[in-house]
Amino acid sequence: MKSLNFGISAVYLVFVTCTVLFSHAPVEFLSSYIVLSLLTFAVYAKDKRAAVKGEWRTKESTLHLLSLIGGWPGALIAQRKLRHKTKKQPFKLILWVTVVLNCVAFVWTQTPKGSVISHAVLAELHQLLATAIS
Repeated sequence: MKSLNFGISAVYLVFVTCTVLFSHAPVEFLSSYIVLSLLTFAVYAKDKRAAVKGEWRTKESTLHLLSLIGGWPGALIAQRKLRHKTKKQPFKLILWVTVVLNCVAFVWTQTPKGSVISHAVLAELHQLLATAIS
């Protein structure tokens, strides 16, 4: 069971990679999943350390938001690797809901309408970033 979370995360990231390589999906999708997964894993690790030391904790809503926006592979791996947030049933259920919602959103971006909207949003983000840098 412990390797199931890693397996699900790995298979999904391979799926996203193939989608980027063999369809019109922007490479930003793959890079976002990787960066957000690493960030989410780091936040889980920080929260685990805080739990052990009795210090200030990360809000569960923050952990769920990171999962929802694409960091869920890192969250699943962190749960098992760090043995963190594995017993709280409401937390686990909400985490899996964020996984499903994120996967559905990604698949939607591969539809004709979703593709147009996601490309427009990415173009706007690129423009905002270019403006912020200059």
